[in-house]
Amino acid sequence: MPSLPPPARRGATLIPETVVARIAVRAAREALTRHAGQPPARLGLGPAHSTATVHEGSARLKVSVDLPYPVDIAHTCGEIRHYIAHRVSDLTGLRIDDLTISVQRLVLGESLRQGRAA
Repeated sequence: MPSLPPPARRGATLIPETVVARIAVRAAREALTRHAGQPPARLGLGPAHSTATVHEGSARLKVSVDLPYPVDIAHTCGEIRHYIAHRVSDLTGLRIDDLTISVQRLVLGESLRQGRAA
């Protein structure tokens, strides 16, 4: 049986940017579920959106999310950012060089919507 060439000469696994972006969206949904205790759709939050740029074993991500209101935006975005970075890195093996979280909109909780005067 012939021996395999050294790992550096065997090639590399390339993960398309669209796949990395989809993994980031999934991780954002997981982070929001952990934060709120229920899936984002149940809270009336829209789906997260993401773009990714992959180059030589590292990724740069931009993720936009809806957040339930009221919320500590800075703290929540920090938690989401941390979760996404670790999750994407664990699943892809990529180093996350930059991760930007933006808030698309704040969504009133059901109890606040019911209490609003028309």
